[in-house]
Amino acid sequence: MGLRVVVEPVGEPVSLDLAKNHLRIDPDITDDDALIRLLISAARRYAEDYTSRSFFTQKLQQVLDLFPGAPDYVVPGQLLPLSLRGYASSPVILLRRGPVQSVEAVEYRTAAGWLTLSPDQYVLDTSSVIARLAPAAGCSWPFVLNQIGSVRISYTAGYGAIEASVPEGIRHWIMLRLTTLYQNREEVAIMSRGKVDPLPYVDSLLDFVKEPVI
Repeated sequence: MGLRVVVEPVGEPVSLDLAKNHLRIDPDITDDDALIRLLISAARRYAEDYTSRSFFTQKLQQVLDLFPGAPDYVVPGQLLPLSLRGYASSPVILLRRGPVQSVEAVEYRTAAGWLTLSPDQYVLDTSSVIARLAPAAGCSWPFVLNQIGSVRISYTAGYGAIEASVPEGIRHWIMLRLTTLYQNREEVAIMSRGKVDPLPYVDSLLDFVKEPVI
């Protein structure tokens, strides 16, 4: 299953001013502002992939080949493809990147085209670390066309739309990674003063929000 960002976040967890203060750059010196913004974004994207989290509020779309719970999605009379036999019988869909705020649409492809489920046909559970989507009581996932990419789930994820809404550990990690990227601008580093080891505590700043990859 695929996941893509449909609407990028409107800001970053670390502002340009805070980043320049961390880098000890005079606020009046603007020569590297564009570079610093680029590096903040790069550090944030890496941390989002590492933790399977969205930091600033953003719109995502998760694509599945079918609704879970085979073989209910197969058109009657068709043999279940070998690649899909033994597919998990649970109807629960795990949303790959949190924290999930809301689900905007659940769409599925049929022979007649794309259709959208009514919101009362499914429920969203955000009480656990990984958000779950499942049919509402008395409902089941509908038949879909036997074709890849036949289910699309559009949802909003993120801690919020202001810097203070993002956990401090994440923001601290981004600033530390930003410093490394700013001071070492090549693909490799050639050291002339002996061995250099990473500080062991740095990546642990992200561990409390790290999730298993689904």
